[in-house]
Amino acid sequence: MSDGEKLVASNRKARFNYELLDKLEAGLVLTGTEVKALREGRCNLTDGFVDLRRGEAWLVDVNISGYSHGNRANHDPLRRRKLLLHKREIERWAAKVAERGLTCIPLRVYFKMGRIKVEIALGRGKKKYDKRDDIKRRDSDRDTARALKDRH
Repeated sequence: MSDGEKLVASNRKARFNYELLDKLEAGLVLTGTEVKALREGRCNLTDGFVDLRRGEAWLVDVNISGYSHGNRANHDPLRRRKLLLHKREIERWAAKVAERGLTCIPLRVYFKMGRIKVEIALGRGKKKYDKRDDIKRRDSDRDTARALKDRH
């Protein structure tokens, strides 16, 4: 994260379940109560994905909970939200998703200079044995770091 960014939510499971190939920053079309709910940190990216259809990108299944001081005009927490990307970027990513069997997932939601941004990534699902390798590598790194710390 660079200067002037405030993290709202991150999808930590995505790095474990997917091999990330490419990343993009996108704007997000929101209603007023959604912005206020995000300022309170009410967002869950766990089951979310990006749907690329007819030259548009949509953020699907991302839960932005209702605003705490909202009234009956509060937003629907699971509604589809439009992503703001250049047409060329959408077409390029849609071609990759269709041709190679990749998927597009949100990694994090954050404020950047007062605007809400979503970092999305193009990823390939990991197999079970890839996940096991990652766990073994992480455990061995942790053990070596612990041994070096004990030595000093």
